[in-house]
Amino acid sequence: MHQARGGSGGATSGGKVLAILLLAYIFNFIDRQIIGVLAVPIKADLGLTDTQLGLMGGLAFALFYTGLGIPIAWLADRRNRVTIIAVSLGLWSAFTALCGLTQNFWQLFLARMGVGVGEAGGVAPCYALISDFFPPERRARALAIFSLGIPIGSALGIFFGGWIASHIDWRFAFIIIGLAGLLLVPLVKFGIKEPVRGAYDTPDGRASEGAPPFMTVARTLAGKPSFWLLSFGAASGSILGYGLIFWLPSFFKRSFDLDLMGVSWFYGSIVLVGGVAGTWLGGWLGDRVGKDRPGAYALIPAICFLLAAPAYAAGLFAPSLASGWILFVIPQMLGLAWLGPILAAVQHIVPPTMRATASASFLFINNLIGIGFGTFVFGFMSDRMTAAHGEDALQYSILYGLGFYLLSAALYALAARRLGRDWYRG
Repeated sequence: MHQARGGSGGATSGGKVLAILLLAYIFNFIDRQIIGVLAVPIKADLGLTDTQLGLMGGLAFALFYTGLGIPIAWLADRRNRVTIIAVSLGLWSAFTALCGLTQNFWQLFLARMGVGVGEAGGVAPCYALISDFFPPERRARALAIFSLGIPIGSALGIFFGGWIASHIDWRFAFIIIGLAGLLLVPLVKFGIKEPVRGAYDTPDGRASEGAPPFMTVARTLAGKPSFWLLSFGAASGSILGYGLIFWLPSFFKRSFDLDLMGVSWFYGSIVLVGGVAGTWLGGWLGDRVGKDRPGAYALIPAICFLLAAPAYAAGLFAPSLASGWILFVIPQMLGLAWLGPILAAVQHIVPPTMRATASASFLFINNLIGIGFGTFVFGFMSDRMTAAHGEDALQYSILYGLGFYLLSAALYALAARRLGRDWYRG
């Protein structure tokens, strides 16, 4: 197996790799989040309840996405990560296209499970791969740039999903986006060369020793309290984050009486502007402040979540579209600032040969709870509060859910006190 090596030419090759992986991650989130803006026509066409929409958007995806993530990452610590990422991209794109052929709730539920199967191998190996192309002092920014795929992909999913559904049909939105993702598979497979593992983390720039058994990784993570605090802090924040990205399009339609295209432009611009700014800012601050103080990698997101919760609350009761856009874009920015610092911290608390498995373990906790319960909880609460709040039930469901950001901030603050002791220093 040919292995590219970091070093003097690492910056150039790293930039190319980062661009390719970012493009793949954009499609990852287009495919993952497009169902949020399509929930309105899907609900009308298939006659679904909010609870069913929540199950389809969250649990259907999360079941296999989280369950398969760890064994695939274990394989990625031992085999060619580029091939694993390329195969995963092909799978999730194919199942996204298949969503457009479904005719009822259970068919769509199963197709979304298939998307989760593909995406299970598309993130953790990327984290490990990027960490081998960039030195420690630049990793938070590199991972933040890669994480721009979240707001960009989510925004494009909202834009294109809404446009295609409005002008053609919601089924064609799935088919077109899925087939476009398949075209990227050769670019990933042949455009990236597998790098030397841990070259930036060993004194002589040589590859680290072979990957340890899974139980060794498990024992290492079990002995690091910061890993668990970071994981459950991210999971708590993700309950709200995934819940918002799925349900805010429906909220905007119900509260501001927007049509599907109006929702697409209004919310898509919020996700794009706020998400890109927040993701980049978090990575920049993480590298700038965390270089000498590891605890800052967790403290920065804690502060951002504390500020985001009241800002979202204000946005939910905005009197107009213009004020609503401003009040939502600010917490959108704050709510994604955690990505670069927290992902970098997870990479830094384990040896290079454990990074993919550690990342998958982190994602298992984060996504099983965040995706699995986020969309479902808000839909379930909305259905149950309809008698008390009528058409405003979803609004109050989201309002009460802001408490998850406060819980996340508390867990990150505790992690900040422990990170310095848990840091891997070679």
